[in-house]
Amino acid sequence: MQPFRFLAALLILGVCEAAQAPRPSRKPATDTTHPNIILITLDTTRADRMGFLGSKRGLTPSLDAMAKQGVAFSRAYAHVPITTASHTTILTGTYPQFNRVNDFGIPLSPRLPYLPDLLKAQGYHTGAFVGSLILDPLDGTAPGFDRGFEVYDAGFHLRRHGMDRYKSVERRAGDVVNHALAWLSQLPNGPFFLWVHLYDAHDPYDPPPPFKARFASQPYDGEIAYADSAVGKLLNEIRKHGLYDETLIAVMADHGESLGAHGENTHGIFLYDETLHVPLLFKLPASRAAGKRIDERVRLVDVAPTILQEAGIPVPKEMQGESLSAMMMKPAAGPHGAAAVEEERAAYAETDYPHRAFGWSSLRALRSGKYLYIRAPERELYNQTIDPDGVHNLAGGAKAVADTIAAQLDTFRSQTSQTLVELAKPDAEQTQKLQALGYVASSAAESRDDEKLTGVDPKTKIEVSNLLHDAMFDVEDARYQEAVPLLKRVLAEEPNMPVANMQYGMAQARLKNYSEAIPPLQKASQLLPDNGMGRYELGLALFETGDWKGAAPQFEAAVVRAPKWADAQFSLAAVYARIDRVPEAMEHLDACLGLSPDHYRANLLRGRLLSLLGKPSEALPNLQKAAAVEPDSREAHLFLADAYAQLGRSAEEKVERAQAEKVKATAR
Repeated sequence: MQPFRFLAALLILGVCEAAQAPRPSRKPATDTTHPNIILITLDTTRADRMGFLGSKRGLTPSLDAMAKQGVAFSRAYAHVPITTASHTTILTGTYPQFNRVNDFGIPLSPRLPYLPDLLKAQGYHTGAFVGSLILDPLDGTAPGFDRGFEVYDAGFHLRRHGMDRYKSVERRAGDVVNHALAWLSQLPNGPFFLWVHLYDAHDPYDPPPPFKARFASQPYDGEIAYADSAVGKLLNEIRKHGLYDETLIAVMADHGESLGAHGENTHGIFLYDETLHVPLLFKLPASRAAGKRIDERVRLVDVAPTILQEAGIPVPKEMQGESLSAMMMKPAAGPHGAAAVEEERAAYAETDYPHRAFGWSSLRALRSGKYLYIRAPERELYNQTIDPDGVHNLAGGAKAVADTIAAQLDTFRSQTSQTLVELAKPDAEQTQKLQALGYVASSAAESRDDEKLTGVDPKTKIEVSNLLHDAMFDVEDARYQEAVPLLKRVLAEEPNMPVANMQYGMAQARLKNYSEAIPPLQKASQLLPDNGMGRYELGLALFETGDWKGAAPQFEAAVVRAPKWADAQFSLAAVYARIDRVPEAMEHLDACLGLSPDHYRANLLRGRLLSLLGKPSEALPNLQKAAAVEPDSREAHLFLADAYAQLGRSAEEKVERAQAEKVKATAR
């Protein structure tokens, strides 16, 4: 079907009804025509909130309506409870142990099969529209995700104090959908692949009006209801322009949310159903198999092979999932239209987050038959038929069953692993971005699998993870007084945890308690000397105390580890200027401005140094830029006035001094 066109400007303003009329539809697609494809991923969304899966909460009317024209899977499972890792599985059709994207910031290997790349090679127009910095391939923690996309709409950045969260580290669902619709409105003829990622249900839960008031006591539900309304807007526009019937639409969550189950507040640590049982829904072209519900166990690794088969494109042999197409088209049997049951697919899952972030044991899980088995220092076995909430651990009394499934897990993982993809750790800038979203970056080098499965059982330390998560959001939101007691509690339990020491030092430094800040920052840097973020934060604290010579090597280490981190380049330049290493300061200011031309402090410092070096004409562009970027900066206007004075341009000097006085008066 031909993509629709309407006024993008009106769309962005939300005036969809005022847009131009849809263009006439093309003739029905032939068997050889690739269908349009829309992939919608709902971050952190539990299966038990979906009306089409039995929820009575009334949160998902748009998805429920779509389910009546599609195929719903009641028992779909993710393989890892982390956003980037789970999306890698969705888009590559491979397991985490194969693709090796088991943590944030690990590049997606070009050797992996990748759905957008495969579709683009078949003539698809490809566009991605994501809702969070976590999936930003250039400025976030998902390097390589833009492969195969003609447009990858992200552009997130770190949030500074007082900045709107939804204009920095994430974007609301309505904005993501508007961006996607604007892209669709400009497409030429030909099939398209559109990926829309909605981050809203991820904490902190803060739905916009009217959902905020309606779900005041349950903001997580409010986020899901809001995201569903945005999906409804997207689907309505697709219908309005004659594209819905012949489009393949796949909707799923990347993982769920614990919401306190098993002691975990959010996700990433445990492998229970609250975070791995996810909604999965396909609307096939021409609404084939409409209204079918499939109760057999399926996996997110099966999504990419299914989309390729439905598009008539060969599935690469490297993909490890199995297409669901035959299952969806199987004649229904049973009173509720359920498909005839065949041997169920086992569902593997893992999380290295406890090990890489905290030094605890990793976890592995296998859902096989009626059992959920979890490999942990204290292993777990649950009969999901009679104990779906995983309350009664049978491992101690059913040793033979536990041993059998443990052997199945080992065999499965061995058969699905490979070592072709090199691993990388997040750099210092990626670490800072992860912390802005409440995650802990890796603090451990890549370990052998047997080493990952030793150490503290996360079940015994989950409260530490919850406290640290809350404290990191407090630091991100500049609630330093609230963060300090939480971090003290974490450090009482885990005194040698690098990230807890770093966060505690950061909070105390922001409160200007440098005598309290420097020791934990030094400890964090000693524990992880290669962690550029820790070295940078220590440098900042030392700089503020006037220990510029002590700060210099810390900033140098940060720049070596993250040369594209503009703030680190500026900080090193600033300390060099203080210790009379001006030529080197200028080099790093140039590097900073090459990365971030509108960097206020770098423009201000470079302009001031040039003025002091007797080069006022060269200083003017930087000082003018600084004043334009921060018009309420008294310093920028005064430095600019000094440069004009050196050049004998008295009228302009007078204007800038007057502006500086005006700023001063306003600030009183």
